[in-house]
Amino acid sequence: MTRDELNNLNIEAPDPAIRTKAKRKWDALAKPIDGLGRFEDTVCKIAAICGTTEPDLAEKGLIIMCADNGIVEEGVSQTGKEVTYEVAALMGAKKSSVGIMLKDYPAHILTVDIGIDSDDTPTGVICKKVAKGTKNFLHDPAMTEEETLRAIETGIGCVKELKDKGISIIATGEMGIGNTTTSSALMSILTGLEVPECTGRGAGLSDEGLRRKIEVIEKALAFHFPDGHADTFDALCKVGGLDIAGLTGVFIGGALHKVPIVIDGFISMISALIADRMVPGCKAYMISSHMGKENGMRVLSEELGLDPVIYGNLALGEGTGAVMFFPLIDMVMNLYGSGTNFADTPIEVYERFDNK
Repeated sequence: MTRDELNNLNIEAPDPAIRTKAKRKWDALAKPIDGLGRFEDTVCKIAAICGTTEPDLAEKGLIIMCADNGIVEEGVSQTGKEVTYEVAALMGAKKSSVGIMLKDYPAHILTVDIGIDSDDTPTGVICKKVAKGTKNFLHDPAMTEEETLRAIETGIGCVKELKDKGISIIATGEMGIGNTTTSSALMSILTGLEVPECTGRGAGLSDEGLRRKIEVIEKALAFHFPDGHADTFDALCKVGGLDIAGLTGVFIGGALHKVPIVIDGFISMISALIADRMVPGCKAYMISSHMGKENGMRVLSEELGLDPVIYGNLALGEGTGAVMFFPLIDMVMNLYGSGTNFADTPIEVYERFDNK
């Protein structure tokens, strides 16, 4: 993929007529109007994405992008970069948090080494390594333009791979020590907010560690963007990460291949924002799973115009919040597909007044 090819991607909007028909199907069920709140809207959105009022979500997937970040050299994380490989190995064995959460649940996990700083790839992890981690963006651009494009293309390809296997909805996850630092830097330069407003404690920094993290990001942004402004792609190259670029590709791939993509937490959400900024229209194919506790989640949700359905103060990563959405949507889809209609009961049909 070239920069021009990326810029010229065209996203076809989901069919609004199908969304309207799905809403009518909800209103025909023997229950109060909008009784399931945002879940009803979410099903209508998924129906429009899939191009049918009867979407089949039986086959689900999770794509986890794993990569190291050179900025870890600056002491912005509680742990060292070796933890990325170690947790990726647990993911490959389905022994990490998300793997255990999905035990006995029908979801296909695609764990991707897109940039772990190692000569090998853990067993059970798919090697699509673009580079062995990024450079330290305090001193150099994190990625070259070519590396960024390759990572985006990898994410797009992962969506196609799962869709070809019959997967109809995909959650997003990541693993990469230091990636809340890359995400905070990107959020600040892309939204114009001050760095402290965009920066949290990640996996658990002390007060001193948080101050150091903010200081490093501020210095890096002043170095790369002295005028305080940046093109989205350029920002991704200079202060982003391979995991973020890969997830950006996943969100673009969902829009290209008409697959709903479930956003997880902070890293996933900044990737979603980047995807929609670079390829307008992608957000129509995104589902926001939860409002994580990391600084900036609420602002990013507003930027994307997406309202998460779970408010659980989560901050685990790996796609854990996104897959928690799966059993909830299963229950909702059961009602949507098999619920009792007013026509089959003596109950008078509820009337929708908000359309008048």
